[in-house]
Amino acid sequence: MGKITGFLEIDRHDRKYEPVAERLKNYREFVIPLDEKDLRDQAARCMNCGVPYCHGTGSVEPGTPGCPVNNQIPDWNDLVYRGEWEEATRNLHSTNNFPDFTGRICPAPCEASCTLNLIEAPVTIKTIEQAISERGWQNGWIKPEIAAHKTGKKVAVVGSGPAGMACAQQLARAGHDVHLYEKNAKAGGLLRYGIPDFKMEKDVIDRRVRQMEAEGVTFHYGAPVGGSARGAIDPRQLANDHDAVVLTGGAEAPRDLPIPGRNLDGIHFAMDFLPQQNRRVGNEPLGDVKDILAGGKHVVVIGGGDTGSDCIGTSLRQGALSVTQLEIMSAPPEHENKGLTWPNWPLKMRTSSSQAEGAAREFAVLTQKFEGEDGKVTKLHCVRVDEKFLPIPDSEFALDAGLVLLAMGFVHPVHEGLLKTLGVDLDQRGNVRANMSDYQTSLPKVFTAGDMRRGQSLVVWAIREGRLCARSVDTFLMGSTSLPR
Repeated sequence: MGKITGFLEIDRHDRKYEPVAERLKNYREFVIPLDEKDLRDQAARCMNCGVPYCHGTGSVEPGTPGCPVNNQIPDWNDLVYRGEWEEATRNLHSTNNFPDFTGRICPAPCEASCTLNLIEAPVTIKTIEQAISERGWQNGWIKPEIAAHKTGKKVAVVGSGPAGMACAQQLARAGHDVHLYEKNAKAGGLLRYGIPDFKMEKDVIDRRVRQMEAEGVTFHYGAPVGGSARGAIDPRQLANDHDAVVLTGGAEAPRDLPIPGRNLDGIHFAMDFLPQQNRRVGNEPLGDVKDILAGGKHVVVIGGGDTGSDCIGTSLRQGALSVTQLEIMSAPPEHENKGLTWPNWPLKMRTSSSQAEGAAREFAVLTQKFEGEDGKVTKLHCVRVDEKFLPIPDSEFALDAGLVLLAMGFVHPVHEGLLKTLGVDLDQRGNVRANMSDYQTSLPKVFTAGDMRRGQSLVVWAIREGRLCARSVDTFLMGSTSLPR
């Protein structure tokens, strides 16, 4: 269990960031890794609890504590403490295909459910996870796992986000001929086109793609499935040509704000803004679209979640005059009541690295209308609201805005094209209907996983569902499966 008295003797010590003034000059990752001694000391703090909530309950239900992919956290903490990095790499990858993704962008529900979080000093699980993965790459321990035998079965996976990548990799390791279809020029989904490079540089994705190609996955880029875009593939033909099809296209229909002035120029969805900058950094052409840039403008971000935070960091790096983030919910408490919340994920005030770079945050605010001149947005008219979201009398105010970014989440997958053409059943939220036991849609041999099935969620849940869906597809094709959960 690491060092038996480690949690008593060693204080929590986590990674630090480069200074704000320096990191705003570029789009590189700015987290400063811990050295070997610090990493082993932090791993030594793990208590190997009798009920280690950190590595999850094994449930696929949302809201359960700990790690959705059931990382064996006490085990690899102990291995790191003992300096057994190669075995820690093997253990970590036994449950998680892409710990280099989650070690960067997962919010770490494992740390919230750590027993030491009862005293606000959880083990630095996320930091250790990323360190194990990076050590694995540096030492050549992360290699393609090529199937010894081919099954002769052919599977199409539509969408190369984390759910699609995890599902495709597992199916290839089972010996199937896997073809991964991606509408964009490169793989990764929102990992590549939504998550800014300063949170995750894209060579982290590229090395995983190379691993998967060596394992036998065939990537098809610029290959939209369904719809009327140039080169679009008929999903019905795709189903005819494959023994199974997996839909992992994500939840890309954004929540809109239909108030007066919405048609003014300068009001954009976050996912129109963020991918542009990622393409600039990656030297990809933007295509036939208008540049959306924050430089020299007062920027207002509507929505207080991770996507809004990404808009803040990107806007500041582009040279925004100011950035204000609006959230309709009231400000959460600074600290949770551990007796009521632990080991579950608590509602409390959190400040992201991007918010700390200079954004003003306003809570309990409703935007009533946009105002503009010459067809371009210039102001937002807002009002403060109570706990029932009702306007508070005489609390109206206005904000200057040359760019407004709508980051209020996603409502469901895009229905036009792929889903309507196939005719799969949808649930009451507009997601593709499939249960969590076999991930099969209403159509024979068509499966679904990730945000397309569960709605907007975390990368760690996408990986989890991709792995579980791969088991179901393998069972469907072969009658049984040896793929791990």
